[in-house]
Amino acid sequence: MDRPRILPSLLVAASIATALVQSEAQTVREVTSSQPSVKEKHPIERPVPFSLAADNGTYAIEFRTADQMTRNDRDLEADAELSISEHARFAGLEFGQGNWSYEQVVCPALPNHLFLRFTRNNGKGDVSIFSASIPRNGEGRVRIIPILKRSYSLWSPAPINAITIAAFNRIRTEEHPDSAPGWLGIGMCYAALAGGSPQAALSESDTRKSASTVAMPAKLEIPERGNVALSFADVAAAPRPMDWTMIFNRKGKLLKASHKPAELIPAKVIHPAPVVLNGYVAVSALQTPQPAPTN
Repeated sequence: MDRPRILPSLLVAASIATALVQSEAQTVREVTSSQPSVKEKHPIERPVPFSLAADNGTYAIEFRTADQMTRNDRDLEADAELSISEHARFAGLEFGQGNWSYEQVVCPALPNHLFLRFTRNNGKGDVSIFSASIPRNGEGRVRIIPILKRSYSLWSPAPINAITIAAFNRIRTEEHPDSAPGWLGIGMCYAALAGGSPQAALSESDTRKSASTVAMPAKLEIPERGNVALSFADVAAAPRPMDWTMIFNRKGKLLKASHKPAELIPAKVIHPAPVVLNGYVAVSALQTPQPAPTN
């Protein structure tokens, strides 16, 4: 007799349970949606335009006379001579007048170009110099960088000149390197094309110009963001070392260059007092230990 009443009761209980479950699920969804989503952060890889590897010790640009150049490089120069002459005369360098000579500037960091430095020396106060670049693979054009005309800069000094910077950037674009070039090699090549004969060092011991002065070693500064700064002291410059600083963007484009006398750091040689060990005076490893003096 009670069975018909039981079924409706069960249905009501089931409906209440379902409603409770749905209400709890809705509450969970609301709480979850109200919480801030957590995003997984990955470190941003910022490009570095240079290889960070550098040779130990002193790094110098090599210069070769015309007789020391390879046959292929001499042929390349001969083929480009007409173009070099036209560019030089257009820049007002009086190329073709007087006795001009040239030498090769060997830049391992830019292997796909032949670099030459042309000089006409008519004595003190009358020296003209310019650099020339010739693409080895035919992809690019002959370019010249004016340095001096009769001992004067044509516009502003070549190391900081906008024309020098623009030409250098175009040369690097024509290189099409397979990998990032070494940072110090790029800096040294720019200095050489701008008229220097640079010799840099990577440690303070290599920068000693004399027993009393030390120039700052080469360095590359890569901030977390922003431009990259490359600097070195040309320890072979006369009459004193010169500091070179170059600012590049993250893609390796040269933005600015500076060239000024290096700030030399006084160096002191400290002679420590001799130490007696087991009856011998401790001295340099290059010397023979001497018996300690007796009273």
